[in-house]
Amino acid sequence: MITNHLLLFVVIIIILDSAVPLLTGVSQNDSAGIASSSNSDGKILRRTKRGWMWNTFVIMEEYTGSLDQYVGKLHSDKDRGDGSVKYVLSGEGAGMVFEINATSGDIHAKKRLDREAKAFYTLRAQAVNRFTGQPLEDWSNFTIKVHDINDNEPKFSKETFVATVPEMSDVGTMVIQVTASDADDEDYGNSAKLVYSILQGQPYFSVDPSNGIIRTALPNMIRENREKYQVVIQAKDMAGQMGGLSGTTVVNITLQDVNNSPPRFPHTAYHLSVPESAQVGSPVGRIKANDADVGRNAEMRYTITSGDGHDMFSVVTDGETQEAIITVKKPLDFEGKRLYQLKVDVTNAYLDPRFLHMGPFTDSATVRITVQDVDEPPVFTRNPYIIEVQEDTLAGSSIGMVTARDPDADNHPVRYTIDRYTDLERLFNIDSINGTIYTLQSLDREMSKWHNISIAASEINNAGQITRVPVFIKVLDINDNAPEFAMFYETFVCENVKAGQLIQTISAVDTDEPLVGHKFAFSLHNPNFTLIDNEDNTARILTRRGGFNRREMSLYLLPVVISDNDYPIQSSTSTLTVRVCACDSDGNVRSCSTEALLLSAGLSTGALVAILLCIIILLMIVVLFAALRRQRKKEPLIISKEDVRDNVVSYNDEGGGEEDTQAFDIGTLRNPEVMDTNKLRRDIIPDMLFPFRRVSPIKDNTDVRDFINSRLQENDSDPTAPPYDSLATYAYEGNGSLAESLSSLESAATEGDQEFDYLSHWGPQFKKLADILFLWHSV
Repeated sequence: MITNHLLLFVVIIIILDSAVPLLTGVSQNDSAGIASSSNSDGKILRRTKRGWMWNTFVIMEEYTGSLDQYVGKLHSDKDRGDGSVKYVLSGEGAGMVFEINATSGDIHAKKRLDREAKAFYTLRAQAVNRFTGQPLEDWSNFTIKVHDINDNEPKFSKETFVATVPEMSDVGTMVIQVTASDADDEDYGNSAKLVYSILQGQPYFSVDPSNGIIRTALPNMIRENREKYQVVIQAKDMAGQMGGLSGTTVVNITLQDVNNSPPRFPHTAYHLSVPESAQVGSPVGRIKANDADVGRNAEMRYTITSGDGHDMFSVVTDGETQEAIITVKKPLDFEGKRLYQLKVDVTNAYLDPRFLHMGPFTDSATVRITVQDVDEPPVFTRNPYIIEVQEDTLAGSSIGMVTARDPDADNHPVRYTIDRYTDLERLFNIDSINGTIYTLQSLDREMSKWHNISIAASEINNAGQITRVPVFIKVLDINDNAPEFAMFYETFVCENVKAGQLIQTISAVDTDEPLVGHKFAFSLHNPNFTLIDNEDNTARILTRRGGFNRREMSLYLLPVVISDNDYPIQSSTSTLTVRVCACDSDGNVRSCSTEALLLSAGLSTGALVAILLCIIILLMIVVLFAALRRQRKKEPLIISKEDVRDNVVSYNDEGGGEEDTQAFDIGTLRNPEVMDTNKLRRDIIPDMLFPFRRVSPIKDNTDVRDFINSRLQENDSDPTAPPYDSLATYAYEGNGSLAESLSSLESAATEGDQEFDYLSHWGPQFKKLADILFLWHSV
């Protein structure tokens, strides 16, 4: 056993090479316990060694033996081998991971150790007397180091890496760097020394064995040929030697596109067609060039460089599809030109100077466009039309003409019409054959200076082909209106005015518009006032005399004649009203009303107000007296306290007779006076279908009287019955109907009046009633 331990010790020494040698407990007897030396004085100095010395033990990780792994031995020079010394162990893992033989001092590991989990353990040991427990040595610290073995494979940070590199890159262009890590000890041996190699992806890519940098290995790799590559990289420890552990990762590499492919048309010539009715800006067709590049490098621009349709068509690029869209630039005419030819060039929008040698990066194609004939609507010779007409033109006169033609080769005849929504007053008409416009009514420029109508031209053979054109009709002015005052003038003259004083300046307006402008002449013939023409379309009114008196004449009406200078001359007479007013010495008006005349007659304002108040009071007294008289003559609506008829309701339906107990109202018999007199209300119109018929006195009947009295007592003693003033009184059942009264209460007192034969003529519903009455009468 000791031999095995020595062999293990020698192996550990060889492996550790330069490591610190293991020391077990060393006794003072086994080693020179005392070392001596002499100084310069010749005196001998002595040094005593420690009782036991050690600092580090080494143990292999991942031990797979069947017995506990031996770590080392502790020994104290106080141990004589008699069993009196006891060894005690404490610290990290003491008792759980490591245990010590208390007698021999041998240390063993009870568990498998993993250096990557814990690389070393720090413990303390002490020798004590087994019997007394007294320490024989002080506590000594030592370390147990776990020796690494290559038990961990390299691991990459990701299972899959993604990288890109431009196509056409030079050999050696860096793509990406991938690195792995090894949990083994980097400071001991080659367990953590990694070497990188490429397992998949050759000959396109290579990897640097020392740092894991992936680079391109082939020149001119073209994305259009192959875009994606998958590279497998391996990292192996033990410096790549056989028996080392390894790990792998996958790198997905994509070639980025560069503009190395020029655009090319798949065909050298294209043929398109377009109807001649196509509107400007409408598309004719699309053509497209192919570019193997993608994204920004595949963007193209199209241009029309030559051809006879260069001015008739244009081309734009669709930003999404990169197609050339040929559109109409000017209106087309099949009858004028039927075929156009264009040369369309295409080039890349963004060029890369590095690859211009792979060009040229442009291409061209020929496009032929055929114009198709369509049935076109008529075309007017002008658009719009402007026609001038005198306002005195008679109805039915021709004022102008519009002309339209069919642009097609067939040249169908054209029919003209006026859009009546633009001529609601029906002032104009048009000849449907030749397009001559006539007036239906006389025109007045002062009502409307312009008339805007719309004229439609359509083919006779195809009414759906229609074209409209605006026609602006200007009404020319003639001098047919006389001038008149420009405004209403309020003119006054003072009583104390002097002769020749200006009282008003007047002007005139004319709804006509002569070419040379307006020129008005004014004239006035009046003995009291005179007129002076200012020659600027205004005139002054002056007094001929003074001393005006309101009592003699309060108003003066001055006929002013106004005439223009156009042909024919038009004139009118406008009346200027001049009021005579009282003025102060400075000419300021004090009063022009009738009140001033009353004041001058001796009536003051207070007197006028007093007279007006007296008249109002008299009128109020008369109205009050008339109202009192009318109220005194009015009779009351209710004659007596028992005459309760506010809620009387008149029914015109026939009663059900004596068998109908629901329709019989006993309240009717409570007031016999009302029943006898049959008084009518005065505040409403009675609702009666037939005139009142007086009936015979009611026959005295004991049964009916007893029945009424008993019911009357029941209602009087009923606390839930309504008060008397809210009772509704109903007439006798059947009263006023075609069958008249069916009740025996109104039967005649004599037996001879009781005739019931007439009931049989009313129908089967009254037969039973007739039999009952007959039996009752016979009894």
